[in-house]
Amino acid sequence: MTTVFTFPGQGAQRPLMLQHLPKHPQVREVIEQAEERLGVSLGALDSAEALKDTVNVQLSLLICGVAWGRYLQANDITPAYILGLSIGAYPAAVVAGCLRFTDALSLVKTRGELMKSAYPSGYGMLAITGTVFEQVQAVVEALQNQGKRIYLANLNAPKQFVLAGDQASLKQAAERVRKKGSGTSSLLDVAVPSHCPLLSAESQQLLETFQYIELDEPVVRYVSAAKARVIKQASAIKEDLALNMAHQLHWHDSCEMLVERGVTKAIEMPPGSTLTSLFRNTLRHGVCYSVENTKLNTLYFGGRQ
Repeated sequence: MTTVFTFPGQGAQRPLMLQHLPKHPQVREVIEQAEERLGVSLGALDSAEALKDTVNVQLSLLICGVAWGRYLQANDITPAYILGLSIGAYPAAVVAGCLRFTDALSLVKTRGELMKSAYPSGYGMLAITGTVFEQVQAVVEALQNQGKRIYLANLNAPKQFVLAGDQASLKQAAERVRKKGSGTSSLLDVAVPSHCPLLSAESQQLLETFQYIELDEPVVRYVSAAKARVIKQASAIKEDLALNMAHQLHWHDSCEMLVERGVTKAIEMPPGSTLTSLFRNTLRHGVCYSVENTKLNTLYFGGRQ
């Protein structure tokens, strides 16, 4: 079976997510490198209190994704493609073999700090489910015409979208969706307005930092969720990673592209299973698993879940 590993973004985090990593030499190495580079224990990153800080959230998702990805690879579960959502692109790039883990730790820490300093409070993201693109776009455009700072950030499925902006505007969008009666909405556990022009300046700053980082050509095919295509050149992957915080994400289109390329199995790294549910809508004739809900031998032999 042709396999893709998927890596979740902010909102998937949960307390103590780094305390249940698999016991394996490859994972032990990831933990040691993280604690040495960051100068803290993993317990200082993933407590309920620590995860109120977007920097800790992003670092925890990076470490978790790399640890589980390398664990599966060490057990001969190898992907043909990798695809990460938002911050999930960073562990994806590490597992793809083009970004060194120690460099990723420094970059993600900088990324989180830039985002937090730009929007320390009053901003976030809103998920909308059960309505079509045209209706969501109409709500966003109407609010933008009133001068509101709100944007369509993620196109996750034909009837699942994420908006980014200030909390007051997001609440207005939620109310308008409710009044239309054709969808539901919920605020995500994300403290910054990702994947929209509000972070353009910060993404350019991060791109400058990337100029001092050396990337290799990927061993596993790297898929950009912003472009919904495979990127092969290291320089293009640098740009994709640096700028993805300000770019709209096309998750559904990325999944469709992978199915067209012959992917028949999708495996989501912990924590969570949201990406599995989204991918299952597209991969109707294959299998989709979230690692935390599936036994290792099932992932390897690939029965239908």
